[in-house]
Amino acid sequence: MALTLVIGNKNYSSWSLRPWIAMKAAGIPFEERLIPLFHQDYKQRLLELSPAGKVPILIDGEARVWESLAILEHLAERFPQSGLWPADPVARAHARAISAEMHAGFGPLRNECPMNMWRPIKACDLSPEAQANVRRIDAMWQECRQRFGAAGPFLFGSFCAADAMYAPVVSRLVTYAAPVGPVSRAYMEAVTGTAAFAEWKAAGVREPWLIAEDEPDWPTVLKA
Repeated sequence: MALTLVIGNKNYSSWSLRPWIAMKAAGIPFEERLIPLFHQDYKQRLLELSPAGKVPILIDGEARVWESLAILEHLAERFPQSGLWPADPVARAHARAISAEMHAGFGPLRNECPMNMWRPIKACDLSPEAQANVRRIDAMWQECRQRFGAAGPFLFGSFCAADAMYAPVVSRLVTYAAPVGPVSRAYMEAVTGTAAFAEWKAAGVREPWLIAEDEPDWPTVLKA
């Protein structure tokens, strides 16, 4: 039975990007169902699929899985050959730890720099809390690349669930020209250079829907 991934707007929905890019990178086939956020009866449509009423939602037969990290764990169990987590137990533990940190943290950066695929690269003034988030992410990425990344350009060499969890942050740091070191910058270029990221972004910038709260320059809407 084919998997179905229910997602929100590709321009804005950072949570939706995570399982989508993971499944694309891992070669896991799925059907995509996009429900535009804050548009008409979107909430009721989502509640019919998940009690949380939020995206993303993975439909796998009788199973309904919501929350990005839970979806990635389900996929790793369902497709053990996909390499969604590193094979080495130490690397795998580290990947899970930083993925959980992403899932639960970095609120200031998320709030001040919403994911926005069509916004041109333009720096913004970050609060001290958001600046601390950027420094932590920069240090984390450098550590992962130095300790575990010898086999490839991603955090643990090959693209894995941890890279999927941080893909929206990569987009944010690019869009808002956040200051990071050369190791992190090279990593960001590797993520944005994937075919999956390019496909998502190309679709996002073509979308007709506008969400004011995710436009940091509102009431001006900047489009590259």
